[in-house]
Amino acid sequence: MVLTGSTVRLFIGIPLAAEVIDGLERLSRSLRSDDDRLRWTSVDSWHITLQFLGETSEERYKCLAPRLREVVSAPLSIQVGELGVFDRAGVFFADVHVSEELSQLQRSVIAATSTCGCAAEERPFHPHITLARAKGDNRMHALRKLKNNFKPNVRFRPFTAQEFLLYESILGPRGSHYEVREHFSIVDR
Repeated sequence: MVLTGSTVRLFIGIPLAAEVIDGLERLSRSLRSDDDRLRWTSVDSWHITLQFLGETSEERYKCLAPRLREVVSAPLSIQVGELGVFDRAGVFFADVHVSEELSQLQRSVIAATSTCGCAAEERPFHPHITLARAKGDNRMHALRKLKNNFKPNVRFRPFTAQEFLLYESILGPRGSHYEVREHFSIVDR
């Protein structure tokens, strides 16, 4: 990747299995309304973030891929769980169960990126899939209304993560869209 002197906005995440995407898409469609005042995320943006890297220089980018290829993890089972809301952030999400294997992969990714000068977030790891965002003054009202419409205890079949990805986040007028920059296999070694 050639950046020609600029930076790119990067993060590392796990892509979702097709059956989970299908289930989340059906669920999202059932909850949407024309007047919900929410910005629903697109299906192609759904992922589980392991680490947000932010603005990254070409020099740092060149360091990241080789370090991330060294990450060792057994294939891991991912369980998408209940629906929830981050009130302060105005985010509606599907929760992801934090297994020991998922935590270990996240710690290994952070250890690998730290050798390139990337810092870990200070808040605890809370893997989730962002389904919608509420903006503006009526954000709390929009989220309360949504909470009243979704059923707790939605369940998805677990899926096995075979890889994690390095994504570029490209900001646009309708929000961000993501492009995959690198694939990293999760294999038993």
